[in-house]
Amino acid sequence: MKTTKKIPKTFITFLIISSLIWLLITFSKEYTSVVTFAVNYTNIAQDKLLQETPIKEIDIAVKATGFKILRSKIRNKKINLDASRLKRKNNAKFYFLPRNQSLKIQKQLISGVELQEIIQDTIYLDLGILSSKKVALQPDLEINYHIGYDLLEEVSYQPDSIVISGPESQVKNINHLKLSKLILKDVKTDFSKEVKILNPLKSNNLKYKVKKATISGKVDKFTEGTLKVPFVIVNLPDNTNLTTLTESIEVVFVVALSNFSKVSASSFVIECDYALAEKNNLGYLIPKVISKPDFLKNIKITPTKIDFLIQK
Repeated sequence: MKTTKKIPKTFITFLIISSLIWLLITFSKEYTSVVTFAVNYTNIAQDKLLQETPIKEIDIAVKATGFKILRSKIRNKKINLDASRLKRKNNAKFYFLPRNQSLKIQKQLISGVELQEIIQDTIYLDLGILSSKKVALQPDLEINYHIGYDLLEEVSYQPDSIVISGPESQVKNINHLKLSKLILKDVKTDFSKEVKILNPLKSNNLKYKVKKATISGKVDKFTEGTLKVPFVIVNLPDNTNLTTLTESIEVVFVVALSNFSKVSASSFVIECDYALAEKNNLGYLIPKVISKPDFLKNIKITPTKIDFLIQK
């Protein structure tokens, strides 16, 4: 029968203490190591805007005790890089040398950590001229109305335009911004819906404060109406007696119930131009609706030709 020997507790304690002492001695020594820091770009000119995201991290060789280096890696503090003094490479490309900011970077490191070298020799920034302009919003609607119902007036959206800003090369090609699609079914009451303003570039470089627009519509039930409306003859020569075979025109229209009582025969002006009939050698007059209420839809007139006789 095999027996298992137990490790004495004093040995385990000794081993732990020895390991701790070794770690303390090891991490108390100075080392040179490369630490990766996240970076933040400051002091970019107000009339300039980043068109592409520059590098997000830089590697810095530092000298410090093991404890300080470990703390620097765990803390992962962002290093601010000053982008106020840039050199131009071409139209949009600018650059600066991080080593020229060694003193500023040193001050951002934790106490006891000495900057030895900045690994990145050059950092490039793609900058565009900041431009702004006002553009219209373009709705995308798919509305199905309940039978007998329709819009009382044109759909409105608020705002109908917004100011956008971004790199000039991008902004100059944008003439409107689309709204996300609005689908409504079986509509028979007024509606007001918020929709998102879409970013055509899907880029953070394009800025606008207003992110949503409100689309509204007034809806009413519609009915058909019919009226007998007298007409007038224009451009009839002097000393010409003309007799028509009808004295009025039947006007058929579609109107919202709320506006039905506002419509009468006097709401219309219908003219027949004798000069037009004479010019085209016609034996009839053509009635034309000259004036009508704006809120009417689908206007039809009968007859479309009026026979006449000239009395000599």
